Amino acid sequence: MNNIYILPALALMISATASASDVTVSDTTVFGGIHQLEQVVVTGNGHHEKLKNSTTPVSVLTASDISKTGVTDFQQALQRLLPNVQFAPSSMGSFIRLNGLGNKYILILVNGQKVIGDISTQVDLNQINLGSVKRIEVLNGAASALYGSDAIGGVINIITDQPKDKPLRITSDLHTGANGQLTENASLDINYKWISSYTRFSHNELSSFRNNGYAYSGKAPEGNVQPTLQTLVLGYNNNYIDQRLEFHPFRGLSLYGEGSYNYKLTDRPRKQPGFASGYDYEMRFKTMRWMAGGQYIFSKNHILDIDFLSHNFRYGNEYMSTTTSKGIVTHEPGDYTQSKKQLLYDLNVKNTNHFYSGSTTIFGAEYKNNFINTTTGNIVRHQYNISAYGQHDTKIAGGLYGTAGLRYDYNEDFGSHVTPKASLLYKVSGWTFRANYAMGFRSPGLDELYYHYFSDKTSGHPLVTFGNKDLRPEKSNYVGITAGYSNKYVSVEVTGFANYVNDMIVKQAYDIDDDAKEMLKNQFPDEITDATFSTLFTYNRYINSDKGIVRGVNAGLNVNPLNGLTLSANYSYINARTQSAGEWIPLERSVHNTVTVAANYIHTWWNKYTLNVNINGRMQGKTYYPGYENAPGYGMWNLNTSHTIIVNGRLTLEPSLGIDNIFNQTDNRIYWTNRRYANFSSGTSVVFGLKVIFD
Repeated sequence: MNNIYILPALALMISATASASDVTVSDTTVFGGIHQLEQVVVTGNGHHEKLKNSTTPVSVLTASDISKTGVTDFQQALQRLLPNVQFAPSSMGSFIRLNGLGNKYILILVNGQKVIGDISTQVDLNQINLGSVKRIEVLNGAASALYGSDAIGGVINIITDQPKDKPLRITSDLHTGANGQLTENASLDINYKWISSYTRFSHNELSSFRNNGYAYSGKAPEGNVQPTLQTLVLGYNNNYIDQRLEFHPFRGLSLYGEGSYNYKLTDRPRKQPGFASGYDYEMRFKTMRWMAGGQYIFSKNHILDIDFLSHNFRYGNEYMSTTTSKGIVTHEPGDYTQSKKQLLYDLNVKNTNHFYSGSTTIFGAEYKNNFINTTTGNIVRHQYNISAYGQHDTKIAGGLYGTAGLRYDYNEDFGSHVTPKASLLYKVSGWTFRANYAMGFRSPGLDELYYHYFSDKTSGHPLVTFGNKDLRPEKSNYVGITAGYSNKYVSVEVTGFANYVNDMIVKQAYDIDDDAKEMLKNQFPDEITDATFSTLFTYNRYINSDKGIVRGVNAGLNVNPLNGLTLSANYSYINARTQSAGEWIPLERSVHNTVTVAANYIHTWWNKYTLNVNINGRMQGKTYYPGYENAPGYGMWNLNTSHTIIVNGRLTLEPSLGIDNIFNQTDNRIYWTNRRYANFSSGTSVVFGLKVIFD
């Protein structure tokens, strides 16, 4: 990016900060950082409690924390603030890694209810509207005793905001950035007597971009290069709307109904003369979620919750141009072909009790039914799971607290399984010590069992993946030790953990010989020809490896040296490996060392104007890709300023101005089939935002 655009932005930010320092202080707000011990959380032990009292370690990102960094989406929020989380975007969605384990081991929830919608394990994160987030809670480690299958690596729970303090509230939050990035979040909240209505709308768009317009033409990163349209980041256009109604007909009873719809269309480069890459179609995603439930408070010591979820996700191809096969027209512009449909029904009943002072006991039952329908391979399958669980938290003595839990699951295809957990918390004179054990369990996904997938243009090259009906469920044992100290000025926390996964399911790559060529042509007679093998060198099949081991350390430090100034540093070391046939190799997409740092200054004058200045950085080591070229590490620094102006008692304006990737760190390597990436930035850019609140 041309420096002519950066210098005025820097000058404006420095000027705002300097002029603010000349004003007499009358009011100051302290930035809380990610270790807010008084914050109420729900994810760790399944009930509301203060973070400092949770026997299970949980990281919390509040809406205020996220806003101060200037980020506009869920992926950016976690990546900038948590070093043990990594993302890799693709045409299929985003690959998430938490504490060394990937998408399928991480349970993503919105208000405690599961989010589905993945393509080849890539999650469509545009289903998550950051504009409605109250806080994000991240539970590190296995949590199957409370949440069942998929929670081997951890849980990310997005808690949305449903304010009830004012009869009317209208907000609009607009952000713009490089490459046509535009985010608009709007909300309308109405509270009248015993009825509340919450309406949310979000629009996101981004243009595709690449940092290098060339690709190597052979199997190795050497020799001839040719122009390519292959993108580093694929653009999209996304619209999301959500409506939630709450009813409080009489004391103790609350009911809700909620529906959301999400529509996303990619922005792929079209085929052009002289380019081997390019596409005839866009990928189209649709998501519909319907939720209903209620809570009845029998007394302050006994509460009953019932929640139902229906989540329908589908994607396919919407054609941009006419396509032919063997001289016959197969698709016209505007045609749509569905590739995959996922459906989840989930009914959860939970009873929370306080039988005596200092204790919480939970009993629950859950029914889930997952459905999959894929055009490729003509697969129509479903799998149900029935569960019962219980958990007891209690104060044992003095500053010692304990939690014990047990869950029973019956899976239609894999039978019965029991997962226990046990946790201890000891608090003394500002110190906290936690010890955690939890067993994890994961049934193979329907795609891993039955997948029969071919794509001629995935990340610029063909891709073939087969499921495996003989897969066994994965089981894990997680242990963690945490020590922390906190006072008025500083908080520090260090966690050491190990997660041992047996029968880990991995996607094994196989070289293509003459026999494999014949097999693949028989499996995909309409898609694969001899010409395909000029760019298709391997195919994939899901298998059970012997085991996987993840060991790591997460550490965080927050310091408040001055009123209004907060400094934070967080470090994550992860050693994630899998063993197959006696050989240990790094887990795909794992990262050994990552550091995030931030400095935040916030100050209010005359109760009318608040300045917030935030600078944050992420330094990440190389990303491991066994069988491919590893992605190099990078360092990224960002600056954001926000200015909150209270115009009158009803209207508040909050303009923001920032610089992303201050030092212009980019990955400009020439594209190659086996080349992998971790830095997905196009370079330095100025970002602008404007939030308007009327209440």
